[in-house]
Amino acid sequence: MFDLPACPRCGMENTYPDGASWICPDCGHEWPLQSDGAVQEPAVVVRDVNGQALSNGDTVLVIKDLKVKGSSIPLKQGAAIRNIRLVDGDPEHIEGSSDKIKGLVLKTCFLRKA
Repeated sequence: MFDLPACPRCGMENTYPDGASWICPDCGHEWPLQSDGAVQEPAVVVRDVNGQALSNGDTVLVIKDLKVKGSSIPLKQGAAIRNIRLVDGDPEHIEGSSDKIKGLVLKTCFLRKA
């Protein structure tokens, strides 16, 4: 019997070969066929609300007013978060600081690249 590999992203075993790659219909992840069985996980790409790739050291802008837990000061729309740091393995969060609030962890769906 043909041994199908589990999806490296979601872990489901409902995968199938398509040309030169494996496809997971559950999460839509595709990865190349390899005869040695080693699967190379692609690097996580962090994207802002407009789909632009973010990297460490970028400046982003807040697209709507956000309440900040543990602070009475909200982040206003248009506030700049400078010198961001990407969270390892998490494409939905970044770390950074604004002028008034230090040590923020923000969701990328509320940010756009400056």
